[in-house]
Order: sequence, then C-alpha cells, then structure tokens
Amino acid sequence: MDRQSPAGLVVSIGDPAGIGPELIARLWTLRHGEAMPAFACVGSASLLRAAAARDGIDLPVARIADMAEASGAFGDALPVIDLGDVPYRPGQPDAQGARLGLESLTRAAALAVSGEAAALVTAPIAKAELAKVGFAHPGQTEFVAEACGVGPDDAVMMLAGPSLRVVPVTVHVALARVPQLLTADLIHRRTAIAARALTRDFGIAAPRIAIAGLNPHAGEDGRMGAEDRAIIAPAAERLRADGFDVRGPLPADTMFYAAARAKYDLAVCMYHDQALIPLKALDFDQGVNVTLGLPIIRTSPDHGTAFDIAGAGQAHVGPMLAALRMAGECAQRRGDGK
Repeated sequence: MDRQSPAGLVVSIGDPAGIGPELIARLWTLRHGEAMPAFACVGSASLLRAAAARDGIDLPVARIADMAEASGAFGDALPVIDLGDVPYRPGQPDAQGARLGLESLTRAAALAVSGEAAALVTAPIAKAELAKVGFAHPGQTEFVAEACGVGPDDAVMMLAGPSLRVVPVTVHVALARVPQLLTADLIHRRTAIAARALTRDFGIAAPRIAIAGLNPHAGEDGRMGAEDRAIIAPAAERLRADGFDVRGPLPADTMFYAAARAKYDLAVCMYHDQALIPLKALDFDQGVNVTLGLPIIRTSPDHGTAFDIAGAGQAHVGPMLAALRMAGECAQRRGDGK
C-alpha cells in the first residue's frame, strides 16, 4: 500500500445499482499492486460485499466508526462507514438505493469538509433518481460546492487525463444558451481559479493556459460571430494583465493535436462538448473530473452509473483508479504546502 495522505481518502458509493460498488471493491483488491492512498467507503457493507461476490471477489469489510480507523484497517479489509443493509440490485435503480447514495454523498462530503478525510472521491450517481428523493442540485459538483460554502461560479469543473486538461466555462446547458451565458467576468473568474489550482494542487508553478474561441476560426475578426472579439478577447487580456500566462481566443479546431497540446497545461473551453470531446477522444479510460476552487479536494471518474453493465463484470476500473490516485496526489501536495 502506498499511503499518500495521513488522513486517508473517503469514497462515496454513488448509485448502488450502478457500477460504483463493484469498482470500489475491485479498487481495494488492487491496493498492493497499484500506487494508491488508503481510502474508506461510506455506504452499505453488505451491499459492497454482494457487489464484490458477483464480481468473483470475496471482500473482507471492516466496519469503522470514523476515518481515524481507516488507515489501520485498509491493509486487511475495506474500511466502510456502514449506513445499513440495502439489497444489491445492479441495473435496477430505485428510491431506496437513491437515498443510500444521497446519504453516502452527504456524509462523505462532511468528512472531507471537516478535515477528517484528506480528499473526497465520488462514485457516479443518477441525477434523475436522486431528484426523486429530494436532491435539488444539478449534480454532485454543485452539492459538494454548497457543502463547502462555495458559490456555483467559483466551483470549476476540470476534466484531466494523461494527455489533456480542460475546463468548460459553461457546463450542463443547451448549446443555444451558451452565447447568452458567456461573459468576460465568468471566463476571467473560472480561468483564474483553475490557474491557481494547477499551482496549488498539481505542482505547476506557472501554468500555461490556452483559451478557445466560441465560433469557427475564433470568429475571424467578427465575420463569424462577435463573442470572440467582444467577450473572450477582453477576458484573456485581463488575465494577462493579472500575470497569468494566457493565449487566446484560439481556433478550437487546431488546439488539440499533439504539437498544440505541448504548448499549454490547460485548455479553457466555452462549452461542454468543446472541452469533453477531445478529452474523451484522448483519455477516455483515464479521465478524471476534478472540482477546482474548493477548500477540499474532490475528484470523480469521468463516466456515469452504466446501469446497462452493472453487475456484469464489464466495468473498467481505470477511471476510478485514476480519480483515487489524483485525489491522493493533490492531497499530498496540499499537505506538503502547509
């Protein structure tokens, strides 16, 4: 075991009908062969054992009362803060499972906010199922930000893999709304938050940032849309005046080939697919969702619940492992920087 944080990490179980439980169980079995920090799961011990058994794993579980017990137990059993018995029904989401997922997320986030856990890793949830049991947030990112006392504009989603890091300025909104939502202030704020986080949590002393244009050819001096010249260019100029190493707006169609990627540490994109299509094309199995701008470290695998393959032994552990490793590495850097 390679412990990278003295406090250990906490993992929420996600929707128990999805692939989260089997991935968490499989992660624990890899603890000796892979570099990963000690972690504990908030969830149902019996459900995790059932998910593991379906995957051919005889999973030892250590029911713990708090995170202080996690690291000592991790070598011999998966530490679990047990929320009670819940039936394991892979691929069949229901209200009971959604309530477990919400309680797990709530407890796990609180452990990270209090400092009892060094970082939070969230397994995938189903937003529609959570909404049925009173979850009022667009997603886990917004929920965790609120738990930290951080406003929605200051919680920045970054997708990161071995080849590329991207931040979408606008996220889960219809493409038609993007031009209305883009402002120079929003671009400036989210880019600055991301740049500072790259230094603090990723060890990049002077991050190089490429800002994508919104329109084809970054607007071609207004011939293909005014937003690049009127909104994005002033934001980039303000960032440069603030001392950030920023280029842009750049034509998005030439930003993501290998030679272009070598010139920057982060691509700031204007909308969801502009950011996530290149990230998933390059790093589909190792993409990690990181929430920047929080007082805690929070990561998540860049995939959903995958109800269609849950319990079938087909889920790939790579993104969850990458999320856990990245959380541990960021926690180590924050610890070293104190």
